[in-house]
Amino acid sequence: MKKLTLIAIVFITSLSSFAQENDTKENEEKIKKHEVKLNAFNTIIFKSVDFSYEYLLDSESSVGISVLINLQNNESDFFEDGPYYNESFAITPYYRHFFSRKYAWGFFMEAFAMYNQQKIYDTYYIDNGNDTNLVSSDESSNNFALGLAVGGKFVSKKGFLFEFYGGVGRNLATSNNDIAFEFVPRLGMSLGYRF
Repeated sequence: MKKLTLIAIVFITSLSSFAQENDTKENEEKIKKHEVKLNAFNTIIFKSVDFSYEYLLDSESSVGISVLINLQNNESDFFEDGPYYNESFAITPYYRHFFSRKYAWGFFMEAFAMYNQQKIYDTYYIDNGNDTNLVSSDESSNNFALGLAVGGKFVSKKGFLFEFYGGVGRNLATSNNDIAFEFVPRLGMSLGYRF
């Protein structure tokens, strides 16, 4: 009788572990690894379009890329449209590490590189004695920056996501030191979808 009980326990334990392995494999296959996002913060506050794509490497890390296009008219006096980015265009590849038990969810730290183009539009008057001339200057600088950011990401069961982040980078290489700003911001509150 003891042998039959022992064989039954071993058999049930084997079936249980086999079922758990199958469940784990099915869950790994069902994990959604792609995300597309729009940075609503930049669109509303800074009048910029900022799209991102992110690929989840595993439960703790991901890689992605963002593209920012500044829609603000830099030629208007004193940037009457509100706050503005000095960057007219930026491409930002990034790596994120998550600190949560859920899959690529919760608080994260981000390391990023950024190619950015800064444009300065300046208007001033030159007094030539009898005449005053309006002179306009339009200069640009191509820059490369490295930086860090921190933030949080929260995903619903259906895949809709919200994230926020903030950080700063430093331009290490510039094509025009006269107009390039030393630091670049990395700010956002994004809405998106994981699929």
